[in-house]
Amino acid sequence: MNDTSSMTGRPVISSTGLFTPEESITNEELVASFNEYVQRHNAEHADAIAAGEMEPLAESSVGFIEKASGIKARHVMAKEPILDPDIMAPRWPQRSNDELSILAEIGVKAAKQALERAGRKPEDVDAVLCAASNMERPYPAMAIEIQQALGIDGFGFDMNVACSSATFGIQTAADYIRAGNAKSVLVVSPEITSGHLNWRDRDSHFIFGDVATAVLVEDAAVAPEKHWDILGTKLKTVFSNNIRNNFGFLNRAYPEDAGGPDKLFVQEGRKVFKEVVPMVAQMIVDEAERLDIEPQGLRRLWLHQANTGMNRLIAHRVLGHEANEDESPTVLDTYGNTSSAGSIIAFHLHSEDLKEGDTGLICSFGAGYSAGTVFVRKHG
Repeated sequence: MNDTSSMTGRPVISSTGLFTPEESITNEELVASFNEYVQRHNAEHADAIAAGEMEPLAESSVGFIEKASGIKARHVMAKEPILDPDIMAPRWPQRSNDELSILAEIGVKAAKQALERAGRKPEDVDAVLCAASNMERPYPAMAIEIQQALGIDGFGFDMNVACSSATFGIQTAADYIRAGNAKSVLVVSPEITSGHLNWRDRDSHFIFGDVATAVLVEDAAVAPEKHWDILGTKLKTVFSNNIRNNFGFLNRAYPEDAGGPDKLFVQEGRKVFKEVVPMVAQMIVDEAERLDIEPQGLRRLWLHQANTGMNRLIAHRVLGHEANEDESPTVLDTYGNTSSAGSIIAFHLHSEDLKEGDTGLICSFGAGYSAGTVFVRKHG
């Protein structure tokens, strides 16, 4: 581990990494599976439905999904069991405690890419933050397992602020740099969100996908010539039950048992839309003003990839006009909602073309409510 006891620094983003699962589920495939489940369910309960004792389940459609979300496909770690009407959930062989956990595995892949792109070795890194919405277990921390797998001599811990975890992690890493407690920090966000999704719920069965991202936050004094200056960060939380998941070790039942559907992801989508859009837009404008940045002059917005309608409205309020794909790129159509990783995927895939001095915004928002902004400027 580097000796940072007498250092204070200026934080920058040196590089990013991305792991994308090979398997992908199209809307057409997902709808066929879901509708098969619906037909079986309605046939099994035909008498109760006919007697008015039970409402029939409604089928899904490609048009419904794309209109509601803008999603056309999503990458997953276990396609076959998700599409099996008898299972409709990810499944993979249980790993022993001596094997690398699946969440750590994909996190390590993203982290290695970030290190390689920055020309870094594990011994150059001081800390690992695993910032994600759905941890595989309470402890040992996933961050420590990732740290061990990478061969980093430092410290690590997990943090969960739902879909805002990555931006909260970036600010935390930046604060370590500013305080002199570290000069190189990996923020890793492995998101196997297919595990917390109720694939039998028509209103949400299409939302989530799996992925892993990594962001290397470093002191500018040691960063590569080409990097992103972190101009400022801002975090905000406001309590709301409109996005919730009640699963936990004190309450472990699955929906098919006695626990009920709220042990997986549930949301009041219309309320979330109505309440989050103005909150996030105003937060961005206020923070830009504090940093003496003209919102309309932002070259690119890398927004949380949850819903195209939300992003369109937020971008319009910030930029003052309807944003095009160049100003606010979308990865939601092929990745789905990947929770905290979404804005980082957008940044990773759509930032190389910006010129030195261009200013942009990484922004996430989600359950909590929580929201995080990271204003950056291209250097080199």
